[in-house]
Amino acid sequence: MDGTILTLLIVVAAALVVIVLFFYFVPIGLWVTALFSGVHVGIGTLIGMRLRKVNPGEIVRPMISATKAGLALDISQMEAHTLAGGNVGRVVSALISADRANIDLPWKRATAIDLAGRNVLEAVQVSVNPKVIQTPRVAAVAKDGIQVIAVARVTVRANIERLVGGAGEETIIARVGEGTVSSIGSALSHKAVLENPDAISKLVLSRGLDAGTAFEILSIDIADVDVGRNIGAELQTDQAEADKKIAQAKAEERRAMAVAAEQEMRARVVEAEAQVPLAMADALRSGHLGVMDLYRMQNVQADTRMRNSLATDEATE
Repeated sequence: MDGTILTLLIVVAAALVVIVLFFYFVPIGLWVTALFSGVHVGIGTLIGMRLRKVNPGEIVRPMISATKAGLALDISQMEAHTLAGGNVGRVVSALISADRANIDLPWKRATAIDLAGRNVLEAVQVSVNPKVIQTPRVAAVAKDGIQVIAVARVTVRANIERLVGGAGEETIIARVGEGTVSSIGSALSHKAVLENPDAISKLVLSRGLDAGTAFEILSIDIADVDVGRNIGAELQTDQAEADKKIAQAKAEERRAMAVAAEQEMRARVVEAEAQVPLAMADALRSGHLGVMDLYRMQNVQADTRMRNSLATDEATE
């Protein structure tokens, strides 16, 4: 009796496992949904997706949306795009949006954009509804030396044909910033920039900055213009300070040379004074100078030193 119950439990468990595996590999509910939506997908195709580790729901549901929107898609291509790492749901949504906006977007181009890492649905939306890119504060110096700071708003529309391999928003911002700096730098005065800020946008827009990018520039508007520092005056001040330091260095060099020359002259005087006793001794030996002459000269020197000492004491008092 116990063996019969155990066998029955094993059979029931096995049957449940088979039923679970059957409904996993054979998504009957999804097949019924597709059938009633007008999408004819074979059971074998759904089972093949399971075996190839592809979620049938990620294929069938976008297929239903495309069919309802009047788009004819190949389920094999959709599965291949999923296996390649693409997002079928996003691609199908982009195709539907493009079809409603009368934008030519073939399946091959849409999948290429998706596999390139770009959001193809967002690209279609930007193509229909242009977006505004605001540049950071760009500082440049006019010819009169006054710094001008400008902020531009760039209205762009996605170019579907250049999304694969085209540069992104960073390139647009960099090119607009470069053009703004060039435009301000060519102005004779910062007042001319403040009076006609549209001259910046016209000059920048005329350069075709959207070449090689994934966008088409529709307009460039200067949102804000501010006056910055007086760079010309600061440069002149720095130059004057540098000239001052150079002049001080040259003056110090001349003073040092004068001191050195004075010390050299003093040394020569001391050297000459040192020769006097030698000359006197030589004169005594040769008889050109007598002893009394020497005494008289020493007395004169002593009197001179005494007078100098007295004069110094009086000057001190």
